[in-house]
Amino acid sequence: MNYKKISLEKWKRAGIFKHFIEDVRCVISVTADINVTGVLPFCKAEGRRFYPTFIYIVSKAVNSREEFKMGYNEKSELIVWDEVSPSYPVFHPEDELFTRLVTTYSPDFSTFYQRILADMEKHKDARGHEITYAEQNTFDVSCLPWLHYNTLDLHIFDGGTYLAPVITWGKYRRQSNGYTMPLTIQIHHAVADGFHIARFYDDVQFQIKCLTDT
Repeated sequence: MNYKKISLEKWKRAGIFKHFIEDVRCVISVTADINVTGVLPFCKAEGRRFYPTFIYIVSKAVNSREEFKMGYNEKSELIVWDEVSPSYPVFHPEDELFTRLVTTYSPDFSTFYQRILADMEKHKDARGHEITYAEQNTFDVSCLPWLHYNTLDLHIFDGGTYLAPVITWGKYRRQSNGYTMPLTIQIHHAVADGFHIARFYDDVQFQIKCLTDT
């Protein structure tokens, strides 16, 4: 997978990045309701499943912004991946266990959707962290379809340098303006601020509109 290296001598965010990596390591966690009204009739009309459809929507939003595609190469140099792929859990109700899969991202919905279904089918009997992709250009996705929550916080106990976003959503429910669903993003403050997070939510709503209005 291709990437470009970030020069800390030339990068306009270098001072902020160094501060939140070297001085005050912290992660921002934000939860907000999004409107998913258009996704439900789209899935019904197209015979699509909601979970892989929304993985695509989130993946498209993440891949539209450099701040959500940052990481390190094998030399521990700061980079921006050309593309990142979602690492997501698949729940097995028969034994209440999970399989975690990674499906190679494609900006084309039908292609990506079919890849997800193929990975789910291929690894339906696997359990645990059954990673289907060896590269490092991934971000984390998870889902709580049983709960419409108000806030969520997930602590990552690494060295405090994990840069990829962690994105979670909960159960959608009917409101006066349609169906809403809690969506959480957690991201290292070194690569993103509140502005970038707010823009992420706008991007998700935009990708919903792009997919469901066609």
